[in-house]
Amino acid sequence: MSVMKRVSLIFRSKANKALDRMEDPRETLDYSYQTQLELLQKVRRGVADVATSRKRIELQMNQLELSSTKLDKQARDALSAGREDLAREALSRKSGVQGQLADLQTQYTSLQGEEEKLTAASQRLQAKVDAFRTKKETIKATYTAAEAQTRINEAFTGISEEMGDVGMAIQRAEDKTEQMKARAGAIDELMASGALDDVVSGPRDDIQAELDRMGAGQDVDGELARMKAELAQGDAPRELEGSAGPDEAQQAPASPRSPPSTSRRVRTVIVRILGKVSSRSTTRRWPS
Repeated sequence: MSVMKRVSLIFRSKANKALDRMEDPRETLDYSYQTQLELLQKVRRGVADVATSRKRIELQMNQLELSSTKLDKQARDALSAGREDLAREALSRKSGVQGQLADLQTQYTSLQGEEEKLTAASQRLQAKVDAFRTKKETIKATYTAAEAQTRINEAFTGISEEMGDVGMAIQRAEDKTEQMKARAGAIDELMASGALDDVVSGPRDDIQAELDRMGAGQDVDGELARMKAELAQGDAPRELEGSAGPDEAQQAPASPRSPPSTSRRVRTVIVRILGKVSSRSTTRRWPS
């Protein structure tokens, strides 16, 4: 295969694919229906032209018949008057008129047959056009419904370009939201650690922050000392009860519920102390 033939084949295949993608079956059907209507209109005009010609010949035949009748009467009148020469001339003209009338009769018969054929063809074409119109509308309705169904399915599955753009926009919004949340959390951590200053409250005082931490530590130590003292006072009566005799132990009623252990009480107090310290540290204001 030569280069030009290959180029021509590629060009035709590309053009065919582009035209097939651009073609709308509904528009093609409408164009075909319009072409058939134009053809039907041409057939009807042909029938009308043939009918006009037939009618013109019919009028000429009527005139020739009248002329033939008139010449026959003139020939008779001439013979009655003894003018044989005039009668012969009238009959000669009548013979010519009869020849023309015969020719017109042949043409009339031919045109009448053509008119009948064209009329039958026009009726058949009209029936085909009506059937094509019904089929065209059915195909167009089916194609429109299938196209709408395809668009709906593409919209649901996200295949269409519009839904794809919407999905990408939602994904970008979610990514930006996560990025902003991470940035806000990082800034909060940096401000809490002192790496960043609070512009509203003023610059951070490192000395005051250290003093606040020391004060919080002293509060914890004092609270722990007080807790130990309370625990020591609570254990002294128990030791006295444990040193009593067996008879007293038997007479003493059983406690319905054993008191909580020392380690559990210690943990509870520590949690309370830490909660108080954290609440105090959050309520303090930085000096201006």
